[in-house]
Amino acid sequence: MKRWLFKAARIAAGVALVLLGIVGLFLPLLQGILFIVLGLGLLSVDVPAVRRLRERLVRYLREKGKLPRRFR
Repeated sequence: MKRWLFKAARIAAGVALVLLGIVGLFLPLLQGILFIVLGLGLLSVDVPAVRRLRERLVRYLREKGKLPRRFR
């Protein structure tokens, strides 16, 4: 039961951060990109489509040599 609750809370927090990030793109007070990245990071734990997107991005950055050394 607790596992399901933590998963639901992670998904809800990820969606909230992504939505806050979208709003932040238009408001000067919020860092929209930061909230979107954090939200997608949370969602990539539980949502396979977001996980695949993250893996493709990491692979692309590795190929281009733009990923910091500690992530290689």
